[in-house]
Amino acid sequence: MSRYREAGVNIRKGEEALERIRELVRSTFNANVAADLGSFAGAFRVPGAPGKLFAASMDGVGTKLRVAILAGKHDTVGEDLVCHSGNDILVHGATPLFFLDYIAMGTLDPKRVEEIVRGLARGCREVGCALIGGETAEMPGIYAGEDYDLAGAIVGLAEESAWIDGSAIAPGDVLLGLPS
Repeated sequence: MSRYREAGVNIRKGEEALERIRELVRSTFNANVAADLGSFAGAFRVPGAPGKLFAASMDGVGTKLRVAILAGKHDTVGEDLVCHSGNDILVHGATPLFFLDYIAMGTLDPKRVEEIVRGLARGCREVGCALIGGETAEMPGIYAGEDYDLAGAIVGLAEESAWIDGSAIAPGDVLLGLPS
């Protein structure tokens, strides 16, 4: 049994959800969309800039929020979010440009928001992008007690001719693993 399954995550249902939405998403594509679903990041040709792509990815922190709440340390989840979002576009050969965040809480806690954004800012400095905006939502009745959610979107720039999508992988290639 996989660790995901042990944690209650159903990969099969995730795959089914993707299949159910695939054509809905593709129905919105235009000639500027340069990557199909299933990559770590989407790719969109930059209008007026031949050969350039915007790479974009959105992610959440997931269950690491529970650890942050139990530890009373919230800056680390902000930094983690930016860094793993950055990885999602870097693997395609994109350079990070900017990041946007989404923070939702049952009752707004300004000190906690500051801690989270401190980590977001540190992560943005690490990956070399600007934190240009976001949304802070107070939603009583949706989030209980200290619970909150954190998500973000990163946008970067890549050369279309250098976009990495795995299609050039061939027998004999060398794979390097680096600790993170």
